[in-house]
Amino acid sequence: MTDKHLSTQFDSELSAISTRVLEMGGLVESQVAQAMYALSHFSSETAAQVLAMEEKVNKMELDIDRDLSSIIARRQPTARDLRLLIAVSKTIGNLERVGDEAARIGRTVQRLVNTGVSSRLRLPVADVSFEATLATSLLRKALDAFARLDVDKAVEVLKQDDQLDQEFEGLMRKLITFMMEDPRTISASIDLVFVAKAIERVGDHAKNLAEQIIYIVKGTDVRHNPVETVESMVSN
Repeated sequence: MTDKHLSTQFDSELSAISTRVLEMGGLVESQVAQAMYALSHFSSETAAQVLAMEEKVNKMELDIDRDLSSIIARRQPTARDLRLLIAVSKTIGNLERVGDEAARIGRTVQRLVNTGVSSRLRLPVADVSFEATLATSLLRKALDAFARLDVDKAVEVLKQDDQLDQEFEGLMRKLITFMMEDPRTISASIDLVFVAKAIERVGDHAKNLAEQIIYIVKGTDVRHNPVETVESMVSN
């Protein structure tokens, strides 16, 4: 078998792995969207569908991880190819944890429904939904940046994560106000605190994905650096 043929086959394997990562990303993005639909409509049925998807997400992570190990063992890649495979392994781990957060929201919805919380009870569900919209937008941008290996778009994700953090802090203040003004909302508001935190973590995982993209392309580990420093690092 010629070196060229081996190289072409390896490129095909890398492309297939990247495609499956994007498929997994699309699945967890849908899972988060369904979890938020379940919360907005107090739908126990939709929450159950979210939980059912968790098994599929977990299986995808295991399957991709197994294939990554096989490729590394057989191809012994170096330089950017090895960075790609390492980053993919971390990426699917982050995506699996996004699925975990969606499942956590689904279980919270089921608990709210089972305890008889009414959708008519005054709660800032719309604010939580807005936070979720920001988080899923970040996840989508991170996946798009991964598909294109676009460093500039990855840096955009890092910048916008700060907006999500601010939204989360504002939501915490609002939930505290709701509990102080109407004690009937205390139990449900605490549940929404956990939902809001789960959504904030989705944004954190999107940020982690963006950092891995920069690592693939630039070979630079930008974790734990402020955005301004990251911009300087990737412009060199």
